[in-house]
Amino acid sequence: MIGLLGGSFDPVHHGHLIVGQVAAEALGLDLVRLVPAREQPFKRGQHGASPEHRAAMLDLAVAGAPGFEVERAELERVGPSYTVDTLRALRHREPHARFTLLLGADAAAELEAWREADEIPRLATVVVFARHGAPVPTSSLIARTIEVPAIEISATEVRRRVREGRSLRYWVPDPVAEYVTRHRLYLDPA
Repeated sequence: MIGLLGGSFDPVHHGHLIVGQVAAEALGLDLVRLVPAREQPFKRGQHGASPEHRAAMLDLAVAGAPGFEVERAELERVGPSYTVDTLRALRHREPHARFTLLLGADAAAELEAWREADEIPRLATVVVFARHGAPVPTSSLIARTIEVPAIEISATEVRRRVREGRSLRYWVPDPVAEYVTRHRLYLDPA
């Protein structure tokens, strides 16, 4: 079973990796694929780094991590990244694979507004991350909820730290911090 954890990853941080690992353990996943969006429909024009930079940082974050890889299906398509299109492309490419779509509660709250939302559970099992004390949406599209630790790291905060000249140590994997510095990412206010 392959878990798909999508997002902007702008930039990837330890919170993303921890929930991916917890999901892999809780669901018995063979693999977790991190799926960077070329352009999230609900965040059009708001990405701080290019899709190529975000994918490169993901590659660095999972290098040598067993059970994790980067899925570039959304980067290979022009235009907004719609989950239903990605799932169809993966199903076409890997017809015998079983996919699990991993969503945070915030994304799941908007799930019914996604393009062709009713089709998504036909293409992948939808699993939502529940954090202690945070509300979890209810929807017939969601198959299961799993508990994950509440990790107070956000990409927004990481980008703010960069703009303020503060350290990213322990916020993101060290190779990601080095990449951000080397490529002078997130210095301009977004």
